Amino acid sequence: MLEYPMDDSDWFLYIVKCSDDSLYTGITKDIERRIEEHNSDNILGARYTRPRRPVTLIYREVFLNRAEAAKREYEIKQLSRKEKERLIGQGA
Repeated sequence: MLEYPMDDSDWFLYIVKCSDDSLYTGITKDIERRIEEHNSDNILGARYTRPRRPVTLIYREVFLNRAEAAKREYEIKQLSRKEKERLIGQGA
């Protein structure tokens, strides 16, 4: 996980654990708002997470721009479940 002072221009990659124990990976500029959207009864939450509420934030990384966050999101989405669990374990 990148470590440096965060500011309003930062982007976050995040992984949430859904109520069915599945993992969902996404990016956002406002992680608290995004988790709330995933857990709310509105259309802003991801289609994948809507039937799997509640979701719990279990991992995050910070990036200076959207391009780097999206690149990392793609990398993580290519990982197996076991590889994601290892990554999450290292970040804890």
